[in-house]
Amino acid sequence: MITRHFIDVETNGNKRRVHYRLAGSGPPLLMVHQSPRSSKEYEPLMLKWAEHFTCIAPDTPGFGQSDALPGNPEINEYADALIETLDALGIEKCAAYGFHSGGIILVTAVKRHANRFTTLAIGGYAIWTPAEMELFSDKYLPAFHPSQYGEHLAWLWNRILEQSWFFPWFAADDEHRLSVANDDPLRVDAVVREMLDAGNAYQAGYGAVLRAPRDIPAGDADVPPCLISAYTGDPLQEHIDRLGVMPPSWSARKVATPDEHQVVSLEHLLQAKTELVAELKAVPDEGFIAVEIENFNGLIHWRGNKAASTLVLHAPGRASPKDTRHDAIYIDLAGHGLSDDWLGEAPTNWDSWSNLVTACVAQLEVEEIRYEPLPAGDPELLYPDLSPDRFGNYLTSAWQIVRATEMFEPWYKATAAHAISFDPDSLRPEALAARHLDLLNARTAKEYHFASLAK
Repeated sequence: MITRHFIDVETNGNKRRVHYRLAGSGPPLLMVHQSPRSSKEYEPLMLKWAEHFTCIAPDTPGFGQSDALPGNPEINEYADALIETLDALGIEKCAAYGFHSGGIILVTAVKRHANRFTTLAIGGYAIWTPAEMELFSDKYLPAFHPSQYGEHLAWLWNRILEQSWFFPWFAADDEHRLSVANDDPLRVDAVVREMLDAGNAYQAGYGAVLRAPRDIPAGDADVPPCLISAYTGDPLQEHIDRLGVMPPSWSARKVATPDEHQVVSLEHLLQAKTELVAELKAVPDEGFIAVEIENFNGLIHWRGNKAASTLVLHAPGRASPKDTRHDAIYIDLAGHGLSDDWLGEAPTNWDSWSNLVTACVAQLEVEEIRYEPLPAGDPELLYPDLSPDRFGNYLTSAWQIVRATEMFEPWYKATAAHAISFDPDSLRPEALAARHLDLLNARTAKEYHFASLAK
């Protein structure tokens, strides 16, 4: 099972929160994801490698659920942030795995803190030519900010969709075509959601990686062993030939498939001896509880004052607030926010939802439950299907809904008779973006609303 946690890390007096996934037992393995993804991309791999390692996959700063680094950080700051995370977790030394930009961060960390690692496995290491760097210029990472009417969502969908068609993504011509093109809405949606989580912080984190020096440690450098491998179809496979002279304990391989890359990486990682670590640390005011009842077996996200006696439950289509009161504890209900989904179809009967809440009450040891009021309207109309579609229309549909919700009640009756007073500040793109993400993450809003009506 993969669990999820938060830890606070301090950098030059600035405290930032880091979210990480954890699975398995054995020696620690730090897993650094590529940009602009999050540690979620490693869930299938963590389940595979959990029998050999305690797999620890943090969201790098500014991605997933981790706070961004202050200022205008470069690659050294991201590498040092990894070490600060290890310090906060209480890990002195570990093995590490990174893919693409995750590998760039790790190699930089090894060059600066070689004594903190026992061995590395890297999936693709980019060595850009001057011509390639010139091609990237400012086009690769344009600013990404929400716009008033959701125009940014059309750009985002097509940018993520076409990055599997061309590399770089904006070079739409035959010369830059990739052999791994796809138009799978679920695959595109996974990356789109992570970009929505990161916002314009993606520009800092991804940009630092692109600008990072591509110098492999010198041949006589005292560094831990490392294997760099890349599979056919990975645009970085040809970069294996560009690595040049490496330390004696470093090697590079071209492999045929992603599965073969994972096999050779694991074999390499298992060759090093890495000491076990004690139980990892976590923050006291946010985390996840494991709940197992009929039709649900997963993690429920909570935040707030764990010593409080009141549990606050959000309305359908929403999530726990980021700024919580000190006198209560808040959760994301199943199929909302950061919490897991129901097993199979979400229930529409109140008993199932009540059993879930009761299980949370028992673990969180609260005495009172406070429910936010239900939105006015017909659940069938309030929550239309927002499943990812081939053209990304669900993104703009959700944006229109959250915008109309501020102006009409219910939102789908846009008439003078249903107009409501609102604060124009609620239509700021940044405010809409937060509610938009809540709605996209509310996979079971309709079912929860129907169940609540039967309460």
